[in-house]
Amino acid sequence: MRHLLLGLLLIGESLWAAPRQLDAYRWTDVERILAIGDLHGGYDSYLAALQSAGVIDQRGRWIAGETHLVQTGDIPDRGPDTRRIIAHMAGLAKQAARKGGRVHNLMGNHEAMNVYGDLRYLHVGEFEAFVDGRSAALRQHYFDALIKDLESRDPQRHARLPADFRVQWEREHPLGWVEHRSAWDPRWNPEGELYLWVMRTKVAIQLNDLVFLHGGISGAYCRYSLESLSTMAHAALRSSEQGELGILADPLGPLWYRGLAGVAPAASVATVDAILERHEARHIVIGHTNTGGVIWPRLDARVIMIDTGIGPAYGGQIGWLEVTPRGMVAGYPGGSLPIPADDGLRLEYLEAVIALQPDNQALRNRRDALKAGMLEAPATAETAATCDISE
Repeated sequence: MRHLLLGLLLIGESLWAAPRQLDAYRWTDVERILAIGDLHGGYDSYLAALQSAGVIDQRGRWIAGETHLVQTGDIPDRGPDTRRIIAHMAGLAKQAARKGGRVHNLMGNHEAMNVYGDLRYLHVGEFEAFVDGRSAALRQHYFDALIKDLESRDPQRHARLPADFRVQWEREHPLGWVEHRSAWDPRWNPEGELYLWVMRTKVAIQLNDLVFLHGGISGAYCRYSLESLSTMAHAALRSSEQGELGILADPLGPLWYRGLAGVAPAASVATVDAILERHEARHIVIGHTNTGGVIWPRLDARVIMIDTGIGPAYGGQIGWLEVTPRGMVAGYPGGSLPIPADDGLRLEYLEAVIALQPDNQALRNRRDALKAGMLEAPATAETAATCDISE
């Protein structure tokens, strides 16, 4: 590890001033930052991650003082406990604020999908989380209204419904479905608890010299401020009932883009440098693209990927990014490792992570791909010319 330590990206040993908020999207002089990636409905693994990182105690209470905790989106889907995680994080935010800390929830593509009704990845347990003594009556009321509307609009079609229509419909609309949609979808309820929660999340924030967001910033969105990204996403959520998804579904948009993760078409170093210059930052921290269990630096740590697969659907692979005046480290239940600032040191770093997770086949596959030069797509010819800072 001696050579790896020589390659650390140190932030400095000097004493820092108290954290200072520059605006709604930027903070400076934050002494400890801790970031976790996609959770996908995994409440137990979420708690385990925060406990391992020293953010909460065994009772789930905040013990991290003035730490700023960032969660980079994709709390929902693929697991059953989205509502439970969001409720816990809301309480944690209040506890952190009393101690001078912060909890930052960012918007991922799955938060947006739940608002505009794309439920293809939803776990049935998400509906079950809403079930109570009123659920059967609510579903019956909704079904009766559906049939009444169908009869009024197309009596012939209603007469041709199959004999098992009700059974099929209930299979597709289990108990809790009505409450779930009322909580998420503004077409059902513009005051829905989870819709309003998503509208309070931001697309991107900056803490010190690190920009955090879910997917990434492409050349197509490089010119926009962090505030503009959130403003556009919130506007699109409000207009999604007209099918105008815009930035929410754009593959080059900040919720879906994977070019910073090395997925084709991969972003060029010039584009990444332009993005960093645009925001006066040194690193971009992203979730969205699963690493198989490792906090992964790219482009000499210009980009840091933190979606380790914490959710149970991805094996519950716990990892977090921690930034202090002493530098950047990747935390794992088995220990912490400094993050290399030189891509040439990544293999040595990955071997150290594998030693902490010897049963993780995904990491060994990543090592093989890295050795073969097949881990990341080549950069495209995309230029930084679109990164106009006039806005």
